[in-house]
Amino acid sequence: MPTIANAHNDLIHDAVLDYYGKRLATCSSDKTIKIFEVDGENHKLVETLVGHEGPVWRVDWAHPKFGTILASCSYDGKVLIWKEENGRWAQIAVHAVHSASVNSVQWAPHEYGALLLAASSDGKVSVVEFKDNGTIAPLVIDAHAIGVNSGSWAPSIIQEGPGAQQIRRFVTGGADNLVKVWKYNQEAHTFVLEESLEGHSDWVRDVAWSPSILLRSYIASVSQDRTCIIWSQEHTGGPWKKTLLQQNKFPDVLWRASWSLSGNILALSGGDNKITLWKEDLQGKWEPAGEVQE
Repeated sequence: MPTIANAHNDLIHDAVLDYYGKRLATCSSDKTIKIFEVDGENHKLVETLVGHEGPVWRVDWAHPKFGTILASCSYDGKVLIWKEENGRWAQIAVHAVHSASVNSVQWAPHEYGALLLAASSDGKVSVVEFKDNGTIAPLVIDAHAIGVNSGSWAPSIIQEGPGAQQIRRFVTGGADNLVKVWKYNQEAHTFVLEESLEGHSDWVRDVAWSPSILLRSYIASVSQDRTCIIWSQEHTGGPWKKTLLQQNKFPDVLWRASWSLSGNILALSGGDNKITLWKEDLQGKWEPAGEVQE
């Protein structure tokens, strides 16, 4: 496994490969974002992006159909959009509608267009559409009573039947211990609450919607309470089923959850400095599929 050492001067909070797995973006409490070219075991630092005024929590690459574009979010309450053209990086947009730390950013499935979801400690989420003419159109939604720690888009689904239309949904996790599912309402021209899911006894630190559209929908939520819950839905609009990933609590707080591109492997990271992998067996039970320890 290749290791990139001494890249930042403080804690690294996120590391994300682009669509092709050729570039790695990292971000840190040192207020910078680093871009690396990755080729097998080799890597090269190609750019350091500076613009945030606080720790940078997360980064996310847009789909390549929109160009080489990266979003970053920070404790400074801002989302910055970066773009590379002809080998040069530049900041092309600032999204600054939140009054507190922006804790997560994620680009929507490319079928939705250039939509970005941001979650903030001010209790709000914002959905920003970046239009072809360079303008942005944000929606700001009161999402959780305290703060929002994470947001994740659902995969693109077309509703069957007469007047078939695209269903846009996302999930959020908050400091009120809740997981909430949101759905776009055409008449209201905004996202409305579809379901509020209770199961955690402490802050929900991360939520991740599986990108798979086979069989059913899956959401993983991880919490300060040292548990991971898998929420499953057989069909859009149906009830959500709650399943504890394992009956015993994890050794420490769980910080992040991430699905494989195919949606059949779940990775969890926690305060014990381990990454554990999980998969669902044919009987619907979740079992360990590996472990990485640093």
